[in-house]
Amino acid sequence: MALASAEMALLTMMSYDCYVAICLPLHYEVIMKRSTCIKMAAYSWLSSGLSGILHTATTFSMPLVASGVVHQFFYEIPQLLRLSCSHDYWAEVGAVTITSSLGFVCFLSIALSYTHIFSTVLRIPSTEGQSRAFSTSVPPLAMVTLFLGGAATAYLKPAGDASSTFDPLVSVFYTVVLQTLNPIIYNLRNKDVKVAVKKYLKILSFDSITC
Repeated sequence: MALASAEMALLTMMSYDCYVAICLPLHYEVIMKRSTCIKMAAYSWLSSGLSGILHTATTFSMPLVASGVVHQFFYEIPQLLRLSCSHDYWAEVGAVTITSSLGFVCFLSIALSYTHIFSTVLRIPSTEGQSRAFSTSVPPLAMVTLFLGGAATAYLKPAGDASSTFDPLVSVFYTVVLQTLNPIIYNLRNKDVKVAVKKYLKILSFDSITC
């Protein structure tokens, strides 16, 4: 929960950074100075750490069934709540309400940032300028979409639904696969990486033709 909250906070900071870079380029060095970046990163990790502690304390304050089986590769909160002997979930409901509210604020901030970004990009007269701006803003947006989509699929599932093999796959996607794709998605803006990817795709297509 701490790492997921940290990622949400950092994605929000990145969307703001992208907004300043594209919508306020002349003020970028003043707004996004080193001290500001350090404070933003510190606030992200501090808030995520508190979120992790809050959820851990409230979840494990409830009695759990000793012989229960968790159908996950890690202890996700919805799975743990199914193992509880008690139906007094108010502490965890309060924790979820707090973190969900903060997550919704982050989501609104990201949506507003990208709304301003795309409206600004579409007003750029040159095609090259638009292409460069889109290459800067699209990778973070792709990460936001994939992360929130995976988390929403895992956590917004109706409470009465039984666990299935699909649940661990979704969790693996947004906790492991997505983080592995992080450097690939962000480095697609690098010209050397683009050239290397094109060469690799040509080699794959050549091998498939010869086979």
